[in-house]
Amino acid sequence: MALMKVKFDLKKRVKLAQFVWFMYWFSVMAGVLVFSMGLFFKIELRKRSELMDNNESHFLPNLLIGVGLIACGINAFGGKVCYDSLDPTKFTKWKPMLKPFLVSCVAFNALLLLTAGLCFAMRIPLQFTLAEGLKNGMRFYKDTDTPGRCYMKRTLDLMQMEFRCCGNNNYRDWYEIQWVSNRYLDFSAKEVKDRIGSNVDSQYLMDGVPFSCCNPSSPRPCIQFQMTNNTAHYSYDHYTEELNVWKQGCREALLSYYGGMMNSIGVLVVLVTILEVTVMIGLQYVNTSLSNLANPDDPESESEGWILEKTVKETFTDIMATMKAMGKGNQVEEGAEAAAATVS
Repeated sequence: MALMKVKFDLKKRVKLAQFVWFMYWFSVMAGVLVFSMGLFFKIELRKRSELMDNNESHFLPNLLIGVGLIACGINAFGGKVCYDSLDPTKFTKWKPMLKPFLVSCVAFNALLLLTAGLCFAMRIPLQFTLAEGLKNGMRFYKDTDTPGRCYMKRTLDLMQMEFRCCGNNNYRDWYEIQWVSNRYLDFSAKEVKDRIGSNVDSQYLMDGVPFSCCNPSSPRPCIQFQMTNNTAHYSYDHYTEELNVWKQGCREALLSYYGGMMNSIGVLVVLVTILEVTVMIGLQYVNTSLSNLANPDDPESESEGWILEKTVKETFTDIMATMKAMGKGNQVEEGAEAAAATVS
């Protein structure tokens, strides 16, 4: 028994073909949108690639770009088929291709669902990538004279100002590294010698942060040096006073930004998947309704269309039986080859 059988006359078939044709070209636009979002996501990642620990984060945007291009091709082909279905003579040449095409559509929809799942799941690995990348970037902040690292200071400063964040987890991360270049330190000064000698790594550590951590909305001039020394500033207590630097860490800020972007793209891909399933079902109805005309010589005769020729359970059983038969066939061939080799 066919699944979701529907009767069609000529008028209904024409309306169905026109509607599915329109939806296919709407799906082409959706594919362009997925491609554009993937390209935008890739550009956004490229902007801060120096702060990423690896290149694995580009797998998702590359996948989105590929899926968008495939969607454009598949939907353009489906639209052409639906347009030609209005003329039975033109539709005849497409009939042998429709079954493989519909199978490829099922596989593509599975790929879309996988892509949507990755959009929601990539937040976790991105968190570790950002944490390690920001940690390394902060260590290289001072290396403005080192080839390959000379723009790290600019990148971090722009990022902290744009995302209103400071440090990796928070502003105290800057206390644990030397972020001032040796080029700007007077090593004959007692204060510099004491700070360098006060830690095993011989780094110039201080309780200060770069200027890009300062909050311009604060009414007080930015206190970015000696932040834990109450006597260094007038009417200041770092335990109780609201600091005028950004409290949020950049890892959290970037994760929120990229995570929100990935969630939005994931929702978009889910919607595109629903649209793709809809047009695939529509094309199946167009195909079956034209293939089952009561009178093939009369285009105006009634016909029946369906999604599956059998129920879901029967279809699944047939597929499993076919796969088992193919497996047994391969075993017989291997056994025959082995016997032939023994005889020879």
